[in-house]
Amino acid sequence: MSVLVVGLSHRTAPVPVLERVTVAEPDLGKVLDELLRSPSVSEAMLLSTCNRVEVYAVVETFHGGMNDVVNVLAAQAGAEPAELFEHLYVHYAAAAVEHVFRVAGGLDSMVVGEAQILGQLRSSYTTADTAGTVGRSLHELAQNALRVGKRVHTDTGIDHAGASVVSEALSDAETELGGLRGRRALVVGAGSMGGLATAHLRRAGIGEVVIANRTAANGARLAGALRAEGVPATSVDLVELRSELTDADVVFACTGSMETVVGVELLAGALLDRDPSRPLVVCDLGLPKDVDPAAADLAGVTVVDLETLQRRLTDAPTGQDAHRANEIIGEEVRGYLAGQRSAEVTPTVTALRKRAAEVVDAELLRLDTRLPELDAAVRGELAKTVRRVVDKLLHTPTVRVKELASAPGGAGYAEALRELFGLDPHLPTAVSQTRAQQATEAPLAGPSTNTGEKR
Repeated sequence: MSVLVVGLSHRTAPVPVLERVTVAEPDLGKVLDELLRSPSVSEAMLLSTCNRVEVYAVVETFHGGMNDVVNVLAAQAGAEPAELFEHLYVHYAAAAVEHVFRVAGGLDSMVVGEAQILGQLRSSYTTADTAGTVGRSLHELAQNALRVGKRVHTDTGIDHAGASVVSEALSDAETELGGLRGRRALVVGAGSMGGLATAHLRRAGIGEVVIANRTAANGARLAGALRAEGVPATSVDLVELRSELTDADVVFACTGSMETVVGVELLAGALLDRDPSRPLVVCDLGLPKDVDPAAADLAGVTVVDLETLQRRLTDAPTGQDAHRANEIIGEEVRGYLAGQRSAEVTPTVTALRKRAAEVVDAELLRLDTRLPELDAAVRGELAKTVRRVVDKLLHTPTVRVKELASAPGGAGYAEALRELFGLDPHLPTAVSQTRAQQATEAPLAGPSTNTGEKR
């Protein structure tokens, strides 16, 4: 069983393709269930953000697992698998671990170094765990990925390469409007991306914020948080979009809806009540798009969307911080893989020690049968002596086999140990399954805040 990553991102697919494949939050459980029901998949996580859709799966075989995952993604997109192949990337085993760590560190993001991916990864794990599609392998991978991501952001200055896609869109808006201080902003959507947008707007000195959201309570909660920070803020229903568009200077649309929220006719109608010389910047961070693409053709409207950001930010240079981050990830990948190889031999070592204890117990029982009159104190000393001898004989080979197994190419040492000592091949599996059950019951380490892109 090995880890497989199959995905599409801003690096490999145009935004229209990503829009088709993206998985809305209400559909995550259904897609995870479909993945787990695939013949070759035993564990699954799904990461769906505004610039990537990735499946992390534990599979029995590479080709079988890849075909199963691609079929599920294609069905989600309403496409044939062949339509996705040119846009897919696939990583397997060690390469899959490295990719997940790079994602966690922000090195694979559209804005290199953005930290929001940590919250998204944690959310993906939590969703999969709730759906019952995570086992020992993905639990350990997710736990380590979150720890590695946090280390990269703590030990390097890579965050300065860009806080998020939101900050880049905000920079464009500031340029178009000549600054945001004292301006009026409309944020359409009160999810994690909406919360991130309002945080950036507050730091930019925005004068007033209106939150338009389908769920009134969520909009009111976000507006209340802004007011607590000293920013005038109100919340409205989506039916009031036209009047709010009329008064806004900058719009952030990030609802998570699968349908267009800001239509071109709605926007054109709002423009009729505006001063024609007053510019309006619309930042569409939705995937699929929240704003009708035709809005870019309206006079006085500047649209900043993910495609605009994608063209500018993909493969942007990142300097020494990215170099140091790559060094950290390489070190962490090597350590993780060594730990995994060592862990694979642990059940066999446990089985060997259990077998040795059984032999000692049998021989001591045989001694009791042959010498029933033996003094209890002498019998006790003999038992201690025999156990010490066995422990000392086993200590060096069991420690050494773990060291050898942790090195590259050390996967065969567990099998050699079972052959040499005639161990039951099913016993290590039983021990491993017990450890796996304990692992998935342990709490996941890492950041507890789920801020970031819209999913």
